[in-house]
Amino acid sequence: MGKPTGFLEIPRQDRTYAPAGDRVRHYDEFVNPLPENVIVQQGGRCMDCGIPYCHTGCPVNNMIPDWNDMVWNEDWEVALDTLQSTNNFPEFTGRICPAPCEAACTLNIEDQPVTIKTIECAIIDKGWENGWVKPIVAKEKTGKKVAVVGGGPAGLAAAQQLARAGHNVAVYEKNRRVGGLLRYGIPDFKLDKTLIDRRVRQMEEEGVTFWTSMTVGKDIPGQKLVDHYDAVVLTGGSEHPRDLAIPGRDLNGVHFAMEFLTQQNRRVSEEPLGNEKDILAGGKKVVVIGGGDTGSDCIGTSIRQKALSVTQIEIMPKPPVRENKGLTWPNWPMKLRTSSSQEEGADRDWSVNTAEFIDDGNGNVAALKCYKVDANFKKIEGSEFEIEADLVLLAMGFTNPVKEGMLEELGVDLDGRGNVLADTNEYQTSLPKVFAAGDMRRGQSLVVWAIREGRQAARAVDEFLMGSTTLPR
Repeated sequence: MGKPTGFLEIPRQDRTYAPAGDRVRHYDEFVNPLPENVIVQQGGRCMDCGIPYCHTGCPVNNMIPDWNDMVWNEDWEVALDTLQSTNNFPEFTGRICPAPCEAACTLNIEDQPVTIKTIECAIIDKGWENGWVKPIVAKEKTGKKVAVVGGGPAGLAAAQQLARAGHNVAVYEKNRRVGGLLRYGIPDFKLDKTLIDRRVRQMEEEGVTFWTSMTVGKDIPGQKLVDHYDAVVLTGGSEHPRDLAIPGRDLNGVHFAMEFLTQQNRRVSEEPLGNEKDILAGGKKVVVIGGGDTGSDCIGTSIRQKALSVTQIEIMPKPPVRENKGLTWPNWPMKLRTSSSQEEGADRDWSVNTAEFIDDGNGNVAALKCYKVDANFKKIEGSEFEIEADLVLLAMGFTNPVKEGMLEELGVDLDGRGNVLADTNEYQTSLPKVFAAGDMRRGQSLVVWAIREGRQAARAVDEFLMGSTTLPR
């Protein structure tokens, strides 16, 4: 805990955003960090709550009260060591995690949780600024070789942990650059990609080898990895998007969200698009179908591309503005949330289902035929309406990993949802040397869950190879 009476004396303060009119002109991060003295004060708000539910709210089990107290006492280096003992990449989670820890904070009963996410980000940013974040090179090498397939957060976390355990680790990534959805899905204005590059350099110094533009199951057989390495960890994510099979789906202008977002991220990083046809929102009426984070990223990107208008619709009912704490706390509540991108100028509507995409007569989308649904997602008669659209982005989530290629070749067992079958103790698939973690195993989820699974899978692999392990779970 921080100051015993801090939660009574110190009001909650959090980071602010640059004005919308300014930030939509660029793709840079726009969060204004708090001054160091204010961060110290915020750490002092962490109370002696007896049972710190923030521990269970955080998927990586960050020791939150500990480093809050350290920040309050300005023991920044110790706070950094404590933070990094459970989280390999706090600069990522400190920017893009939805902070279930804050929902679980005891002070959230009064809607005034400790600014945990902001403090976490301040600790790691200060660590990088002062040169405290250094490569951790294994003192002894085991001689064991491990292949990690997929360079997203789960794969990076697994690779870093395994390299620090002394194994020779190679990461195989299908894209030109490492990062997975961190790099190609999340816009730069939410996560500057130099943060990923910095971690990759650190991991290279720790002994990790990165093979990019290398699709396992296409450019190199999956079985070749199994034969060559002592263990293989599958962390390829859940990339099969949920589609909308309705009339007009094949019209020009109807795209999956990731097609749109990936292109813009490549433009920002000056990575060539090859022969891909540009998907751009400039001057268009954009409709985003899906109310989650991906949909929000589509909104922010469309606005920066100077869309004429942006409308977001979702089939779920509009959530309450405030949750019933007696029923939900300390669990993640369903309540109305407005993202920074939505604040920038999107119209939103709930309980909406799309029945058809309307052709303009030339094979292009011109509008959506929609109707309202009740609590059971049944059509409300007489509620039909249309929304004009030149560009429709499908942001309805992902269903399962892509099976074509590596998974079909290896023949690993899948669960009922189409994910790679493996438990959370051994992380071992139906093939003894092959392990799986992250979205490829659990389905679409949060970056912080991917980091957790990558770390735990690394421990399981280390124990499989060596008979015992000192890696944390």
